[in-house]
Amino acid sequence: MTIKVLVVCAGNICRSPAAEAAIDEAALARGVDVQVDSAGTGSWNIGEPPSDHAIAAGKRAGLIIEGRARKMNGLDFDRHDVILVMDRSNLRDLMAMTASLEARAKMRLFRTYDTTSAEEEIPDPYGGPDEGYDETIRLVRAAAKGFVESLVSAGVENSIALE
Repeated sequence: MTIKVLVVCAGNICRSPAAEAAIDEAALARGVDVQVDSAGTGSWNIGEPPSDHAIAAGKRAGLIIEGRARKMNGLDFDRHDVILVMDRSNLRDLMAMTASLEARAKMRLFRTYDTTSAEEEIPDPYGGPDEGYDETIRLVRAAAKGFVESLVSAGVENSIALE
């Protein structure tokens, strides 16, 4: 069974494309069948590639970050099984987009899956130093690993062939 996951941040050029790549990486390592997409709550970066800083941080860590920014839309609530958001501001923005209890039940703060941290948010590195982008990669990888492990615990493991 394919689990359809959407990761959401503000502009869809830093955290969410990095999280998308990290979830794909973690799922492949565990043999979990996921289909991951990313989006932003804002429209200012639509069509742009991920931030050069995010791409470079990913490259330093061996994580390939790709894609084009897009804005979250109402159809995303129906298309995805789980919606993972980077911070409470993103969560509030998505809650404001829908009154559907079913859609709201799909939303989670992504970092809550990082079992090594009591923090719930992944800070936005945009406009900051390279170290902030490197930290974002570390945080999304930890959360991605925890998220995929939660799928394994729920019985979704080995739904694709391990390579």
